[in-house]
Amino acid sequence: MSRYRALLLDAFGTLIVVDQPARRLQRAVAERLAAEVPLERAAEAMRCEIRHYQANCPSAVDEESLAALRGECAAIVMSELGLDADRATALAVLADAVVIRAYPDAPGTLAWARSHGLLTAVVSNGDWSLPEVLSQAGLLVDAVVDSATAGAAKPDPAIFHAALARLGVSAQDALHVGDDPRSDVNGARAAGIDALLLDRSGGGGGAGTIATLDELRGVVA
Repeated sequence: MSRYRALLLDAFGTLIVVDQPARRLQRAVAERLAAEVPLERAAEAMRCEIRHYQANCPSAVDEESLAALRGECAAIVMSELGLDADRATALAVLADAVVIRAYPDAPGTLAWARSHGLLTAVVSNGDWSLPEVLSQAGLLVDAVVDSATAGAAKPDPAIFHAALARLGVSAQDALHVGDDPRSDVNGARAAGIDALLLDRSGGGGGAGTIATLDELRGVVA
């Protein structure tokens, strides 16, 4: 029997990942703009895009504001690459580059949690489209709480409290897992929730750290 009733999880870096964005950007530029860019330049362009997205995703609370943010991100990529493209083409290049997939251990972990009676929620700093992103990645949870619609971003305890309210459980009944020590571990603990750090780097970790989601089965059970 588990002492927990609910499992909260971060999204990016924990359940899902952007799959080879630099290489995909390189191919998209070649196919759509007939241009060549070095892989490292493509990687830096995507790093700049990600930084802008992370800083501004709380403002993407609906379809219109998300479209505006995506336009900004696409323009940043083109600028970093030193290329000219109309808005539609730039957006298409960015869409080709940003392909999101689930980590191999994510679907099985969520299925295991459901089979053991655990409620599941994703708690993530992201925009309002996160439920659709997770669904397209083949991941099913009971609740998705993103920073845009919650009005609070990790490590603010408020976003964790919002997830608890959606699931109808107390902080003492939940465990949160994420890959960021500050946003996930410190944020969850500030909300009174037990937390584990997921370190996929393979570098090893001490107490309170797991290397894969599969390890949750031994911790939670």
